[in-house]
Amino acid sequence: MQNNRDNRNDTRRGMPKPAGPGRRPQGDGRRPAKPTRGKPAPRVTARDAALRALQDVVRADAYAAQALDRQLSESGLRADDRRLAASIFYFAVENRLYIEYALGRFMETKPEPVVNDILHVAAAQILFMDRVPDHAAVDEAVKQARAAKREGFSGLVNAVLRGLIRARDAGEIELPDREKDPVEWLSVRYSIAREAAKRLIDAYGSDEAERIAAWQPPRRETTVRPNRLRTDAAGFETWLNGRGLKWRRGVVEDAYIVEDGGNLAAGEGYRRGEFSIQGQSAMLAALAVQPRPGMQILDACAAPGGKSCLMAERMGGSGRVHAWDVHPHRVELIRAAARRLGLDNVRPAEHDARKPMDSMKLSMDAVLVDAPCSGLGVIAEKPDIKYRQSEVSLSALPPLQRDILDACAGAVKVGGLLVYATCTILPDENELQARAFLQRHPEFEPDAGDGWLPESLRENLRDGMIQILPHRDGLDGFFIARMRRTRP
Repeated sequence: MQNNRDNRNDTRRGMPKPAGPGRRPQGDGRRPAKPTRGKPAPRVTARDAALRALQDVVRADAYAAQALDRQLSESGLRADDRRLAASIFYFAVENRLYIEYALGRFMETKPEPVVNDILHVAAAQILFMDRVPDHAAVDEAVKQARAAKREGFSGLVNAVLRGLIRARDAGEIELPDREKDPVEWLSVRYSIAREAAKRLIDAYGSDEAERIAAWQPPRRETTVRPNRLRTDAAGFETWLNGRGLKWRRGVVEDAYIVEDGGNLAAGEGYRRGEFSIQGQSAMLAALAVQPRPGMQILDACAAPGGKSCLMAERMGGSGRVHAWDVHPHRVELIRAAARRLGLDNVRPAEHDARKPMDSMKLSMDAVLVDAPCSGLGVIAEKPDIKYRQSEVSLSALPPLQRDILDACAGAVKVGGLLVYATCTILPDENELQARAFLQRHPEFEPDAGDGWLPESLRENLRDGMIQILPHRDGLDGFFIARMRRTRP
């Protein structure tokens, strides 16, 4: 997935900018793109694009990266204004609860949604972006309110934002007391839903929970892996060098970290299926199966298909990877990925993984259950996940994961492997879930083999289980457990 955090050279993530003068102007973002022949110049500004993307996220539950990509592709903005729009958008999304907390002191009640979103976009600039002049953020917010036919709110927008600037400069925006309420402090400080913050603190303690919440990759990078059926390491490195890309090898075999690679998915090499874009932890979840030619593998929760395709490639195009998803449109994503990569041994199918398939009983060499989860291991890439969680949503996940594990375990043949994986860091979805499964299913035992893991991660393997932590390991937060069937 392309990372749109272009040129985010303002204040460090989550750290409000200091008070006082001396901030350098970055422009007001209203410069239109150069007109093209036969087309009027677009009227969308950088702030308009950021606002519309934010509304897609908070009003339509769109994923952040996809919402921004869609708005930028439709905006017609020039490169510098696209970067400004991306910066505003991500600061607004990543710090949503902090911004709401800061704005709350100037309003007795929250305004209607469109006005609230306009205030959030402006507050993101005021609180986190050194190079944006305060007057530009305020003036453009007032214009946006008027353009949205909310003329009656323009005075409120102006007053609230100017009050926010004064409070910032006076150092009067104080966080909740960390000693008295560490959960509320963590929730506001890092814009994490209160229930998720509570669970992080319960699992890791206050200090470690903060390190988890605060971590961000040091630079904009994309992880790619070559399609082994179409190229080898030397050929792929020649391809990378030929395009002037700055890269280094990752810790996972076949992983290449590309710095400032732009939208690699738009390139010809990607369309021809020469490589895939996939994080290292996600690769590890597939490699934990240790796919080999001729195997029969079930990927029970497979969409969008990256892990299925990696396993199929490692199998040399032989055997079968049965790739399930419960939603037809997501099955099509798997099918499209396999087609792009030239993989005939991937078999996508619409199926609810909570329901056993009798025809597969005791027949699979390996089953991968990459279960639905809270996603708190990948908040650096999907910041909107942080505040979407609630007591209801978090409590609903372990029973769902349990049902999928129990249903899919029956497909593993004697001597075969069951791999359970999530992209979260909460124990009740991870280690506790895996250990409860082993208690219910004495026919399975932990598989302690570590040959599938990079050497740098092996010390964290316990009873065939590993919890990858972003701030410690520099990878997306994933849990992976390997369990071997020893009898029918």
